[in-house]
Amino acid sequence: MSECIFCRIAQHQAKADLIYEDDDIVAFRDLHPQAPTHILLIPKGHISTIEDASPDMLGKLLSKATELAKKEGISDKGYRTVINCREHAGQSVHHLHVHLLGGRWFHWPPG
Repeated sequence: MSECIFCRIAQHQAKADLIYEDDDIVAFRDLHPQAPTHILLIPKGHISTIEDASPDMLGKLLSKATELAKKEGISDKGYRTVINCREHAGQSVHHLHVHLLGGRWFHWPPG
């Protein structure tokens, strides 16, 4: 999926501030952060939505998000993980991604 920006980032064909990478996933800082800490975690292979992902992949993404929250120093006060699914939920890039947000107060309900 050469037109997918997240596929291009995962394949090192587009620039990103990578903070983690393994055989299955990549994590990088969001170009338009919505919080002092805003990291995106994506599978390296193209998966369009959460509905298309295996439980194993979702577990890897969320497990790594918790590790990065601790590493980034946002775990003690709290952080938010968000997965949007399709347009009405705000998914603007159709490649599964987990937002890890922290470093400020969040309100409920969001949006």
